[in-house]
Amino acid sequence: MGEPKKGAVKLLDIRETALDVTEVMNALDDDASGGVTLFVGRVRDHDGGKGVTGLDYQAHPTALARLTEVAEKVAADHGVAGVAAVHRVGHLDIGDIAVIVATASGHRGEAFAASRDLIDTLKAEVPIWKHQAFTDGTDEWVGAP
Repeated sequence: MGEPKKGAVKLLDIRETALDVTEVMNALDDDASGGVTLFVGRVRDHDGGKGVTGLDYQAHPTALARLTEVAEKVAADHGVAGVAAVHRVGHLDIGDIAVIVATASGHRGEAFAASRDLIDTLKAEVPIWKHQAFTDGTDEWVGAP
């Protein structure tokens, strides 16, 4: 693993308030970056063949520290100039933004690869758990230990 570029991690947060794409884009504003790749994850109305009415996210107290480690590793592995990731917790309705990740680089290839790595690693390793409520009255925890 390489070292992240100095100051490459621009914005990281886990919050109960609505997420804003403009905030993330502003955090990655850099004249040297020709490519910014942005991923926005929203609450969908179905999962596993069932209708979803809404969900709640909960984060372990170590989640932000783990997110920081993940972001620094992605920045180092891909040599990108900027990394940002914000995730919601609390109750979310259908259509609400649950997560935004973005990376900025001199070239699009690095930005695409880094953003894909960032969202995949965040979902696999950052202790944030989803509790889904289904239209049939059942519920399910996703990602919980």
